[in-house]
Amino acid sequence: MRMLAFCIVLVSQLTLPSAGQQLASPGQSATAPCTFDDGKQVAVQYNSLASKSEERLRRGKPWEAGGASMILFTQTRLTLGNSEIPEGAYSLYVIPEKETWTLVVNKNVTAGSKYDEKQDLARASMEIGQIDSPAKQPQILFGHTGAKQCNMRLYYETTGAWVEFKEK
Repeated sequence: MRMLAFCIVLVSQLTLPSAGQQLASPGQSATAPCTFDDGKQVAVQYNSLASKSEERLRRGKPWEAGGASMILFTQTRLTLGNSEIPEGAYSLYVIPEKETWTLVVNKNVTAGSKYDEKQDLARASMEIGQIDSPAKQPQILFGHTGAKQCNMRLYYETTGAWVEFKEK
């Protein structure tokens, strides 16, 4: 049992650096990339600032990690849930609820603009779970889980959330 746990930890530690994760220092911009087997990439750029008290997660309200929208860049068509996402750049928002979180892909990438639900391109439920070590700042990582699959993971406070992007 200890050997299995050691192997899981070792594989996860070897996988993340090789995937090109750029972990951010507090207050900095960070990029989390994932490369599909064909060499095309999807990445999320985000602000790693810890949210101010007035920017805290509020159930049912769109949340911007670090007070600024996350930006999704994709070099290939993706599917998220049942929706297709063309190549390009998009804003990402998270809507936290008690039992599940929703990832929203929005067409408006204008810096400083307010969230507009009419610009939504895709929404998908995120699986959530509790993490042992609270994340004081937002952290996004990708796991390359298959030839055409990248799993986006978001950690903040005591919650870990994840969702699957698939290459079309």
